[in-house]
Amino acid sequence: MSDELEPTTPAEAVEWYLAERDPELSEKSLQNQEYRLSQFCTFCDERDIDNLNALTGRNLHRFRVWRSKQVKPVTLRGELQTLRVFLGFCAAIEAVEPGMRERVHLPEVEPEDEARDEHLAQARAETILEHIERFGYAGRDHIILAILWHTGVRLGSLRALDVGDFDPDAQCLDLRHRPKSETPLKNKAAAERSIAVGPHYCDVLQDYLEHNREQVTDDHGRRPLISSSRGRLSEGAIRETIYRVTQPCEIGECPHDRDPETCEARQHGKRAGCPSSRSPHGIRRGSITDHLRNGTPQEVVSDRSNVSKGVLEQHYDERTEREKMEIRRDFLREE
Repeated sequence: MSDELEPTTPAEAVEWYLAERDPELSEKSLQNQEYRLSQFCTFCDERDIDNLNALTGRNLHRFRVWRSKQVKPVTLRGELQTLRVFLGFCAAIEAVEPGMRERVHLPEVEPEDEARDEHLAQARAETILEHIERFGYAGRDHIILAILWHTGVRLGSLRALDVGDFDPDAQCLDLRHRPKSETPLKNKAAAERSIAVGPHYCDVLQDYLEHNREQVTDDHGRRPLISSSRGRLSEGAIRETIYRVTQPCEIGECPHDRDPETCEARQHGKRAGCPSSRSPHGIRRGSITDHLRNGTPQEVVSDRSNVSKGVLEQHYDERTEREKMEIRRDFLREE
């Protein structure tokens, strides 16, 4: 241990690190960083490491082995990447020896393993939307799924929309970064954009606003598009809605030989346990893939969904190489 180091507990260092990163990270990213580092703090607590000055490469190796038994390699890699950045910060404030971050070895992960394969298929999305349109036309469920599927926006972007962000004349939704009133966009002001909405769903939106939207304001006096009797619908409630409406037993037979009357995954808060339910991110992945399969240029999808081309290709594009070939073939035939 170097005599030049300042005694610092893991919890103190994490608190200072998060305060340092706060101005540059979105709220969601900051929460992810806090969760990842909480695992490291738990490890330190269990092994009585109460001063980072004493941290060694052997400790870091043991942490890596400990977490590898609990999470998948891709998750472990993400946690260790955050830990490396954190240790760089700790070295700068003289809490650990210089070069400690280099002692964190990252597991090798294939690019295809980094991309999750969970997505909502186009045929299933259309089946669910047709069912909701028939039995719950212009209701809140209808609006939530329709916007997520047809625009491919993130959950946070959907929640951030106000009534005034819908322009029926221009047939579009305007996404705006409003962190001071608790609706930030993931990529901040760079994510602000207008997204075209087709004529049919413009009519659905207008019917929803006229007949079914809860006529409330949020704590900041704004009129949320996706509302509840208490104000702006929470991300958790939107997520629960998506898990529910994408369960197959909502509109037909259970493909997993379960009894819907006794299935635990039918209970509120446990719907994510259904093997066939999909998350809002799964809707986004499916939507982006559908646009690409229909021949929409990557640049258009990238701008519309606010995602870089590299991330688009690695994490969202579910097309096979043959599908990509056929789209190129059709494009060349048209020239």
